[in-house]
Amino acid sequence: MNPRFVTKDIHALLDYPVAIALMGAPFLLGLGESAPAAKWLSVGTGVAALVLTIFTNHKLGIIRVLPYWFHVLVDGLVGVTFVIAPFVLGFKGLDAWFYWANAAAVLTVVSLSQPSSLSMTQAGAPAAA
Repeated sequence: MNPRFVTKDIHALLDYPVAIALMGAPFLLGLGESAPAAKWLSVGTGVAALVLTIFTNHKLGIIRVLPYWFHVLVDGLVGVTFVIAPFVLGFKGLDAWFYWANAAAVLTVVSLSQPSSLSMTQAGAPAAA
């Protein structure tokens, strides 16, 4: 079995629940104890993830104008940001662990994405001969 098993369709199925979770979890978990930004970074990222998903050219995209490879690139940047944010913004305790756990999840999905799903030629550009 190929260890990079996350296809474009599998990723599409994860996007909406993850966006909703990023928007709701900070309130359910009471994030923001160590710094108010701990709550609002997740909410803002969830809103951005929802918009990105709506505009991504994949199975569940509604307005399919953004190539999937771009979506995965943004996901990777979010993962890296979530690793760094607790250090830079001074998150402690649950606030920090929330971001580190989400970073691990996002970076795992990105690293397990199938290379064939990330082809730039699928974004509408002509394939090289």
